[in-house]
Amino acid sequence: MKETISFEDFIKVDLRVGTIIEVNDFPKAKKPAYQLTIDFGDLGIKKSSAQITTLYTKEELLNKQIVATINFPKKQIANFMSECLVMGAVNGTDVILLHPEHKVKNGSTVS
Repeated sequence: MKETISFEDFIKVDLRVGTIIEVNDFPKAKKPAYQLTIDFGDLGIKKSSAQITTLYTKEELLNKQIVATINFPKKQIANFMSECLVMGAVNGTDVILLHPEHKVKNGSTVS
């Protein structure tokens, strides 16, 4: 377990639901990854690099709703600017995406 944080620290993390609208291979990434384009509704479109190639095909990811942190600073990964962090459960070297059980409006808050 990591160090205990306050509730005030936790609520600073902006977790939202978005729909993946585009998936591309990312051959310049150090580890196998996809470049994702995600629609967060009124919050706009954001891009993310995700190391999820072992469990997901590009076709499976297209139109899938996911959970992402949208208020981290942008991060340059090779020749790509990642604008949000897609959330997942880590199982060894695999990442299993977190997603709503039922379809919700893009941009919905996760709490």
